[in-house]
Amino acid sequence: MGTIVTIDGPAASGKSSVSRELASRLGWRWVSTGAFYRGLAYVARELAVDLDSAQVLADLAHSKEWEVLLTSEKTKVLFRGTDVTDKIGLEDVGGIASKISHYPEVREALLGAQRACGAAEAKGLVAEGRDCGTVVFPNAPAKIYLTASSESRAARRAAEEGADPESIIAAQKQRDKQDTTRKAAPLAVPANALVVDTSEMNFEQVVDAVEKFVRGRLSSESQT
Repeated sequence: MGTIVTIDGPAASGKSSVSRELASRLGWRWVSTGAFYRGLAYVARELAVDLDSAQVLADLAHSKEWEVLLTSEKTKVLFRGTDVTDKIGLEDVGGIASKISHYPEVREALLGAQRACGAAEAKGLVAEGRDCGTVVFPNAPAKIYLTASSESRAARRAAEEGADPESIIAAQKQRDKQDTTRKAAPLAVPANALVVDTSEMNFEQVVDAVEKFVRGRLSSESQT
């Protein structure tokens, strides 16, 4: 297994774009662990399975109906052989993902596949999500937590989806509440993580700050 760097934070805080650029600068691979939940949510919706049944969803997590693939540009989700990656990013799919992520059975069913992404990378891996530094890779030497105001995050998501910012804010606040109050692996700042508020920062400033922190941590690790 290579070195793991984790980037956690709420929806639309910039995790995906920052983690992807950081991985590129380091020459590593990257993975969005949230894609596993969003992928499962999308498949569950398409197959009209019972979203209140933790066991049904856990069984679906192991189904060959869908799979997650790591590429240099994105974490792909395939449903019955068709690439549905662009569809799993929609807000309604995110709402389902937040709901089903409350089930310990679902989280346990996906955890092995998430951790396998790190085991497969001999050089290094940047993993982003909501519990990468707290649950998936708790021993990662460098952890980052990105956050931003509700308004900033809503503006980003609205621009991506062409939606109304006010409706996005309402949906995000509901999701934030679900993610931070769930009993199973709630969204939280990992111990010893660098916390970066991206509200008033541009993309390059965020990536520069994260890269400086990571390289410093990795340098310290190599000297111990």
